[in-house]
Amino acid sequence: MQTNHILKGEKVQLVAVEADRDARNFVGWRKNSEYLRLMDAGVAKAFSVEKMKKWLEEDELSDENAFFMIRTLEDERLIGEIGLSDFKGNYVNAFVGISIGEPNDWGKGYGSDAMRIILRYAFTILNLHHVSLTVFDYNPRAIRSYEKVGFQYEGVQRQFLNRDGKRWNMHRMGILQREWFDLDKHN
Repeated sequence: MQTNHILKGEKVQLVAVEADRDARNFVGWRKNSEYLRLMDAGVAKAFSVEKMKKWLEEDELSDENAFFMIRTLEDERLIGEIGLSDFKGNYVNAFVGISIGEPNDWGKGYGSDAMRIILRYAFTILNLHHVSLTVFDYNPRAIRSYEKVGFQYEGVQRQFLNRDGKRWNMHRMGILQREWFDLDKHN
């Protein structure tokens, strides 16, 4: 198997991070409060291009992460990021995170395609056993996308986040290697 085919889907491909190129994209995306709201439970913070570049360079050096940029096949635009984290040594579990930067690219299937690619990478190249993620109640579009690629509910942390003057649940979802292989056979 060639890596370029492993990291290519129907709509997007995953490409290596280039800190000089990608730092500006991240800084631009982080100016959108809705992007921040959907991406993370943390407090919205602005970062300089230099600080983002340093973070990207440090993340790339970690043996516990596999971090990629998402590029469209149609016009080769960088539209987001996806990565696996918290795996090391003999551990067989990882956490996946994804974000699509521009609102105009939301709801077009790019995220689902990127998630299928990263799962293929996780289960066939890294030989992971379990991949999990978290998502908030107020992001039903993401929940549908995760369900579509095979993630199942594993638990809920009730009233985890106070946002918009309301308490929101955080759901944990996951997929096992065996489940992914079963789904992949039928696609």
